[in-house]
Amino acid sequence: MKINVMLVDDHHMVRKGLRFFLSTQSEIEVIAEAGNGQEAITLLETVKPDILLMDLTMPVMDGIEATRQVKARFPEIKIIILTSFSDQDHVLPALKAGAEGYQLKDIEPDELVKCIKAVYQGNKQLHPEATTQLLSELTGSAAAKENPDERLFQTLTARERDVLCEITRGKGNKEIAADLFITEKTVKTHVSSILSKLCLHDRTQAAIMATKNGWFE
Repeated sequence: MKINVMLVDDHHMVRKGLRFFLSTQSEIEVIAEAGNGQEAITLLETVKPDILLMDLTMPVMDGIEATRQVKARFPEIKIIILTSFSDQDHVLPALKAGAEGYQLKDIEPDELVKCIKAVYQGNKQLHPEATTQLLSELTGSAAAKENPDERLFQTLTARERDVLCEITRGKGNKEIAADLFITEKTVKTHVSSILSKLCLHDRTQAAIMATKNGWFE
């Protein structure tokens, strides 16, 4: 019995490459393709794959929202995210939306086949980098329960943490903008957001809080 797969990616060449490789696998059959999440959900009214190989960043409807909706309407379908992103801002929302697997596009072909088979059998499959992010979140959450500052720190985005790290080094907006390859206006926006999330009034307080908690040691 073959494992029926639907490919969901807005890049035609990615879908073509995946279809070509998977067609060489006797136990796997690609039965449909979609260029975005909304198209995939529409197709699911007529085709019933066992697994979706889903990209994250797509027009119309991204992979996280599509995963959420697919799981709500077709809970028996298993979803493997196949993307280029391994940071917490992508890994955690995808897993919370219901994805059973999270792999990066640099995965070896044979490993992808193993992943598909494992997820089909009811197992979870995470790329090592995704696992690292998940563990980081879990340990961070535990620390947050013990330290109120940690709870606030967890609300910062990856870019806001980059900016805060530069602030602790005594750098001004112009220097930060140059180092992070963003505009001064963007830096100011991040600083305002950081102060708001940390419930502080100025960047000196932010630097003191970060140093006291050893966030960038």
